[in-house]
Amino acid sequence: MSATTATRRREVHTNRPPLIAIVVAAVAITFFAAPLVGLLLRAPWGSLWEELSAPETIEALKLSLVCSLAAMVLSIVFGVPLAWVLARQEFPGRRLARALVTLPMVLPPVVGGVALFLAFGRRGFIGRELDDWFGLTLPYTTLGVIVAETFVAMPFLVITVEAALRSVDRRYEDAAMTLGSGRIATFHRVTLPLIAPSLVAGAALSWARALGEFGATITFAGNLPGKTQTMPLAIFLEFENGNTDGAIALSLVLVLVSIAVLGGLRDRWLRA
Repeated sequence: MSATTATRRREVHTNRPPLIAIVVAAVAITFFAAPLVGLLLRAPWGSLWEELSAPETIEALKLSLVCSLAAMVLSIVFGVPLAWVLARQEFPGRRLARALVTLPMVLPPVVGGVALFLAFGRRGFIGRELDDWFGLTLPYTTLGVIVAETFVAMPFLVITVEAALRSVDRRYEDAAMTLGSGRIATFHRVTLPLIAPSLVAGAALSWARALGEFGATITFAGNLPGKTQTMPLAIFLEFENGNTDGAIALSLVLVLVSIAVLGGLRDRWLRA
């Protein structure tokens, strides 16, 4: 056996976690897997299609897709410029601005919903002006669902794109600007293609977060069938009404979507 092979084997042995860590990790994995196994074991496979094809389920699914996709688009439109400013522009209060942007990620969703209501409700300091000037009311409307989902989803896109902008090799941008390209043209032709994978990952994460949003939505927009009742809210209602099979069937849909998103992002996000 060569010295190199022996060295490699020693490194593998040294880096291997102790047995107690492996056992604890196995318990932790079981903890995360157990709820999913419970869903699969209790799933009403015989009546699954009937539960998923119910009119109220289709309506909730359509509303969820429309609102979550709209929230994703808004997150891109406002989140990309915001990430660009946070990554490249020094200004007083930048740390505070970044903290405010990431706050919805750790804020309890119900608290976020209450805060949205106090700001954008009919008596809120912004909502009052929207109602007086434009006759626009956000609470308990489909637009209110989109606003609530954007509030909780946009930070995922911002932090992903900002990290990508910070890691971009600035020499490519400098070379483009030396050749006469403006800042916006350089961003569009050089920077954006370089961060495209991270932008796609951030958009997918924000969409998945918006699709699964519950607390802020029910607090700010209510739970009105056909108007503000998204899939998570429909699951809650089915469970509250004792229709466990319906709640499980709808839950499986969101689980499959979440697994698909995480599977598609495993190389770009999880390994990083």
